[in-house]
Amino acid sequence: MNSENENAIESPRSPESSPGLASPNFDAAESTLTADLALAAVKDRNLPSEVIEQISHNAAVMKSRKVRVALAAHPRAPRRIALRLIRELYTFDLMQFSLIPTVAADLKRVADEMLVARLASITLGERIALARRSSAMVAAALLLDKESRVWQTALENPRLTEAGIVRALLRPAATPTFVKAVCHHAKWSLRPEIRMALLRNENTPMARALEFARRLPPAQLRDILHASRLPEKIKAYLRKDLESNARSRN
Repeated sequence: MNSENENAIESPRSPESSPGLASPNFDAAESTLTADLALAAVKDRNLPSEVIEQISHNAAVMKSRKVRVALAAHPRAPRRIALRLIRELYTFDLMQFSLIPTVAADLKRVADEMLVARLASITLGERIALARRSSAMVAAALLLDKESRVWQTALENPRLTEAGIVRALLRPAATPTFVKAVCHHAKWSLRPEIRMALLRNENTPMARALEFARRLPPAQLRDILHASRLPEKIKAYLRKDLESNARSRN
């Protein structure tokens, strides 16, 4: 892991946690301002946007990665400043920023989209670390990674959602080994929406396809098979099994 993966800042806290540091005498533009003082001041959620802007223009203080993340995450940060700072963040700072609960949803999405755009250029170790800890969007993107250690880790990410797995299964880039892993996953293979996505994927083994198909209403199964990429041989077998079961119930 490279040097950028250092301890990230905590999400901003209430004014009571840093009394006096954002007082009227606090001058964010002064050359004597330090990163520690700036961080203490930014903990005040009511810090005026003018002060945030002044801090953002203090070149010495803005060398601190923690200050950049804290300013971008502040609820009163002007949007243009927040966006500029987000674009300057290192990979793991971006990840941490997107996980701060108080950050606006649209800014989190910008950070996540930037992370996804960087996946092709970062190391295997960094991708594994992101797969383990990142947001749902980034974890879902890593399900399509060619390295099994990456997507296996992403499958266990607690933030990963059912919708993210469904989207990955419907993408042509989903590898056969990934599809088979989802078919047998203790948690995800039980989800109805994921089972339906597996029935649309050409790499789902026949035995699992048959098991999933038998748990669906006949009309729904017919609709799924109509648009499924399963091999024709498997689809024909599933239709035959469907008809056989229908006759046995009559």
